[in-house]
Amino acid sequence: MADPVARDRVEWLREQINYHNYRYHVLDSPEISDAQFDALMQELRTLEAQHPELVTPESPTQRVGAAPVEAFGVIDHPVPLLSLGNVFNREELLAWHRRVTGLLDGRAFDMVCELKMDGLAVALVYEGGRLATGATRGDGYHGEEITQNLRTIKSIPLVIQGAAPRRFEVRGEVFLTKAGFEQLNQERARQGLPLYANPRNSGAGSVRQLDPRITAARPLDIFVYALGWAEDGAGMPATHWETLGFLKDLGFRVNPLSVRLGSIEEVASFCEEWVERRHTLPYEADGVVVKVDNLGYQQQLGVVGREPRWAVAYKFPAIQGTTRLLDIGINVGRTGSLNPYAILKPVQVSGVTIRHAALHNEEDILRKDIRIGDVVIVQRAGEVIPEVVGPVVSRRTGQEREFRLPEGCPVCETPILRPAGEAMARCPNRACPAQGLELLKHFVSRGAMDIEGMGQALCAALLERGLVKDVADIYYLTAEQLEALVMGQNKRTGNDIAVGQKRAGNAISAIEQSKARPLASILFALGIRHVGGETAELLAQRFGSLAALAAASEADLMQVEGIGPKVAASIAAYFSDEENLRIVEKLRQAGVALEAAPTAPRATPLQGLEFVFTGRLERFTRTGAESLVKELGANASSNVTRKTSYVVAGEEPGSKADRARQLGAKVLSEEEFLHLLEEAGVKG
Repeated sequence: MADPVARDRVEWLREQINYHNYRYHVLDSPEISDAQFDALMQELRTLEAQHPELVTPESPTQRVGAAPVEAFGVIDHPVPLLSLGNVFNREELLAWHRRVTGLLDGRAFDMVCELKMDGLAVALVYEGGRLATGATRGDGYHGEEITQNLRTIKSIPLVIQGAAPRRFEVRGEVFLTKAGFEQLNQERARQGLPLYANPRNSGAGSVRQLDPRITAARPLDIFVYALGWAEDGAGMPATHWETLGFLKDLGFRVNPLSVRLGSIEEVASFCEEWVERRHTLPYEADGVVVKVDNLGYQQQLGVVGREPRWAVAYKFPAIQGTTRLLDIGINVGRTGSLNPYAILKPVQVSGVTIRHAALHNEEDILRKDIRIGDVVIVQRAGEVIPEVVGPVVSRRTGQEREFRLPEGCPVCETPILRPAGEAMARCPNRACPAQGLELLKHFVSRGAMDIEGMGQALCAALLERGLVKDVADIYYLTAEQLEALVMGQNKRTGNDIAVGQKRAGNAISAIEQSKARPLASILFALGIRHVGGETAELLAQRFGSLAALAAASEADLMQVEGIGPKVAASIAAYFSDEENLRIVEKLRQAGVALEAAPTAPRATPLQGLEFVFTGRLERFTRTGAESLVKELGANASSNVTRKTSYVVAGEEPGSKADRARQLGAKVLSEEEFLHLLEEAGVKG
């Protein structure tokens, strides 16, 4: 049994260290010197070494984390981390405000302005006041678990202070300051390592290290900007501004430059001020996020697509540069699209050397009158993706050449097609080597079948040797075939033979494991035109198996919410093709799971009903209420339509209740909703 005197001292030290961490990292107002803080930490380390039974995961001494992990796990986000719509000037910002005002029936509202950090978005879940899990944003619905790495960031509290919900999630942006970036690059230069290009990429890369000790060695920071969701969260703030204060009181670091403003003119001036002042910030920021302050109004405004109506990002102008367009190359995509790209004289833009940039399509090149040999303006759209803005016509010499797509595919020479109504030209040859390579790379990629070790070089070698003619052939490879291929690559590159054997073994293991990938991942991996990850999820949920999807008509497909005529036609065309059906059958015979994992049957007393929640509820958050009715078999929507069964109206419900009455949907108070749940056998 632990010495009670030592236990008391350890608890006191942890409280003191957590308090002074909060003063230093969150409030920027330390009360003790670094030497005094170091003395507290040293005493705690000594006591924990003498009494290892007192060590807990939440102790400040445990931030460095564990040994390297094999790979990141995946965490589902119960409430998606949505993208933001963008505006680029005052006029577009005012137009956003007019739309929101109209949706709120002319009611006035305050707005909160926060600098848009150029870092890595993360979600932190706390249980019982302690950090339980941390994950990246990922695709908004699923993120990588990086809990051990996030524990090393000193401005993230391991234990919160003050009263809080039993379980809740906070969202924030992890970033590397400009000074930290310089410090990191100086250290890499001393070690003879390549330098990082910019703080954003090096910060994100620091968080996604498999070894938490590497993350711990880098000066990362965080600003928390939202409460994602909360359980048992009665009495939570009613506004976003109050929520930021609540999070700060719990010990989270909130950006002190955030402001609450009452008029759109003040908001526009704030945004324009930071366009001019952003170079004075100690970190990178690429815009200002503007949010409706009233959380009830946020719920009423809802979401369109994957963007909330109640928030918008005022993007700072992209940093631009000029350089010579040396040539225009063409990539052939996995669906046969011919994608032009710029080959540039290398130029530095926002700390990154750019040699290639997007040109979209032939029509866009001609519209902008971009010619080979031009001096062109290059920008990093959103300060990330390089693109050619246009030519500097005044610097033309007369030697420039207009660009035209070739009549034949640049890889297989098949005559190209220009489908009516489409901007992209296409190679129709399904045996085109470029299409085969791109499809194979897509099939094995992380978001699809996630076959680790199958990089571009190995994919190309498999196709060149004829070992793989279609994506299903991957599952018929032998360890001997892969080992011979990898060994051949290693001999050319001088790598160790044992390394080659291990690579081949790992690839075979990853191929076998991929047979159990979720149905949505398989659908995405097939490379059906217009079927991205989100659409694949919808199809998997609706049809449950590849066979059922293949048998669906275009009319059946269009019954799925979010599937329009264009996508439905593309899916139907894919499964009407004999070659595609042959590949699907090969996958089935190889043992790839082509059905959704079975789920245990459960009672669905609200099956077939559709609910819309509006206004502020007392007993539930909107997210909690929606999750509850979904568990009971109902659908939850943000829009009132003729399919709506019930609209549950809390305080300040807005126009949705009126819309429901017009369409004949029943409007329930929160008490009536609780009574409905009781009748369905759910205890309140």
